[in-house]
Amino acid sequence: MKRPATNIGICQAFPGALLCTLWLKICLALVLSIGLTSAVACSKATSADAAAPKSELPAAASPAPQPWAPDSAPLPHIDSKRAFQYTREVTAFGERYIGNENHKKLERYIIDHLKGDQVEDDAFTADTVEGKFPVRNIIAKFSGTKDGIIVIMGHYDTNYWLRGTGYVGANDGGSSTAILLEYANQLRGARSGDGSGKKREGYSVWLVWTDGEEAVKSWSQTDGLYGTRHLAQQWEKDGTLKKIKALMVMDMIGDADLDILRDTNSTPWLLDLIHGAAERLGYQSHFYVYEAPIDDDHLPFVKRGVPSADVIDLDYGYHNVFHHTSQDTMDKLSPKSLEIVGDTTLETIHLLDQR
Repeated sequence: MKRPATNIGICQAFPGALLCTLWLKICLALVLSIGLTSAVACSKATSADAAAPKSELPAAASPAPQPWAPDSAPLPHIDSKRAFQYTREVTAFGERYIGNENHKKLERYIIDHLKGDQVEDDAFTADTVEGKFPVRNIIAKFSGTKDGIIVIMGHYDTNYWLRGTGYVGANDGGSSTAILLEYANQLRGARSGDGSGKKREGYSVWLVWTDGEEAVKSWSQTDGLYGTRHLAQQWEKDGTLKKIKALMVMDMIGDADLDILRDTNSTPWLLDLIHGAAERLGYQSHFYVYEAPIDDDHLPFVKRGVPSADVIDLDYGYHNVFHHTSQDTMDKLSPKSLEIVGDTTLETIHLLDQR
């Protein structure tokens, strides 16, 4: 449709009020005719698109359904200062690569924080390119009233190949260890105020401090993910995998400039649910600005059909400059980032409980 100013120009080109009026009526009739034809054409195009296979439709033509239902439940809040202090204490152990004394001290530190909880081990000897090493996954189980399990994982080891460099892994290994300790506090408190064995309302939640996530020498299909590759096999054998409703991995989640990446190796509906939880809390700007495929502790479970998501910020410093360097220290982290990830994860658990 032309703007009014253009119609005035046409009247000036054809003098005489009657002629001008007649011309405007003709134009209006043509516009209405064209508009009606276009509307019918658009309607037909939409119908044709709807009849086409979904794989042929552009992403914008078929928006994903809202994966969560709004409710009036109180918003969750972790104790971010406490989680940050845990991160500081974990980092203070120094290098924590598999087989060294600091690694064993950290194991005892984790176990000490889980006194009174149901704790199990998945311990074995890993045969690596640098020899045999003891690997120990630590599992804390919080029973629920619903039939099914939500698993949250985070690794506590640092890189063997970085030994002797002063690498302390504040974010990579420290933050994931600490946030799981804070989740234990929250789950323990939600279960009952008196420390009894009362079940939580919802699915059982298992926290797993994974070991041997880092490569011993160089990342490959066989060097890295030692703990979760073993645990996935064990859970496949005993039937646990079939009971898992969702699995989330926490990794490098303390970065002060937090930007959780959308991992294309993860289960899409679970990523959407996490984003929905973040939206409810007002944290969505910290999630999924970028996407890329990530190899992490979730992969052995993804390959076995378990709905899994990697919650990771792999943009640690400009061009990831702090990752796997001696600059991965506490001054790069923030309690607010732990709060964002921690609250979002707890809200995701709540949303999963409602499914």
